Amino acid sequence: MPHFFIDTDDGDTRVRDEEGEEFDDLQQARNAAIASLPALADEKLPDGEHRTFRAVVSDEARVTQYIATLTYHGEWKVPPP
Repeated sequence: MPHFFIDTDDGDTRVRDEEGEEFDDLQQARNAAIASLPALADEKLPDGEHRTFRAVVSDEARVTQYIATLTYHGEWKVPPP
């Protein structure tokens, strides 16, 4: 079974996946990376009006195979409370 690493970045902290995980294929690793983004956002928001979250899937040789990005952008249309 293929081994993949999913590194994350919440805009403040980059976390390198040191252990990795076995997935059936790259598609399954991609899905896990995408699924990790809402949890990253939930931990950091609300914290400002702009933030980008990333999950990077690398193969066992640490070659990047897929990058998922979630961007939050908030904008006040009236003075903030």
